Amino acid sequence: MNNKLPSFIILLVIILGIGSQALFIVHQTEQAIILQLGEPKDRIYKAGLHFKIPFIDSVVRFDARILDYDARPAEALTSDLKTIVLDNYARWHIINPLQFYRTVRTIPNAQTRLDAVVYSQMRAHVGRCTLTEVVSSERTNIMDSVTKQASTQMREFGIEVVDARIKRTDLPPENQRAIYDRMRAERERQARQYRSEGTEEATKVRSKADKERALILAEAKKKAQIIQGEGDAEAAKIFANAYTKSPDFFEFQRSLEAMKLSFENNTKMIVTTDNPLFKHIK
Repeated sequence: MNNKLPSFIILLVIILGIGSQALFIVHQTEQAIILQLGEPKDRIYKAGLHFKIPFIDSVVRFDARILDYDARPAEALTSDLKTIVLDNYARWHIINPLQFYRTVRTIPNAQTRLDAVVYSQMRAHVGRCTLTEVVSSERTNIMDSVTKQASTQMREFGIEVVDARIKRTDLPPENQRAIYDRMRAERERQARQYRSEGTEEATKVRSKADKERALILAEAKKKAQIIQGEGDAEAAKIFANAYTKSPDFFEFQRSLEAMKLSFENNTKMIVTTDNPLFKHIK
């Protein structure tokens, strides 16, 4: 009995070892194929418990989820000969692990192939549109068409492209500087035009104001001269009427005014009594 126990344990260990090699589990996020002596068998294993031949078959697992690939920014030429930098990404998944293994084998190799296909499609579609269309009206159509065409080309590798998108479009640094210089020149031209139009308008306003000022001053001067003339005439009329009423008084007043003007500033004068100035004093 004691001699049979070690043999039983050894046999049990061997059975368990062989069983562990014969069984394998595929998780929900995976899909797998079996290589028999290095050659893939024509069967795809989904999630669950599966059997294989121990020490002969080997399991190769692939991710069944949707994978992301972020491509490096690259330049493309639009139909109006504008160079832009495209920053795009793609979402894809493995739909045929057998075909995938036979063609590209690994995910890095698949991403390299995907990068070439998506970029070539992006460049071809962008080349049929202008810069304005790429960044606005045709952007969605370009991405949908690139997704469809890239997915068609990648099916031979067991891959389906779910989505290909343009994250952003930039201009190369030299183009940005050139565009900035053109924009600045255009703004300076507009500024000069506005200043010229403003100067012209200001000259018109000043000329009109000067003309109106001259007309107003001339009219005011005319009215002032008329009023002054009328006042002088009225004063002369009043003076004449007053003079006719009392000629002696006005003659006396005029002689006093003449004397006042003659003897200003300590003026000394020698006159005789028969001078007309002393007529009324006598």
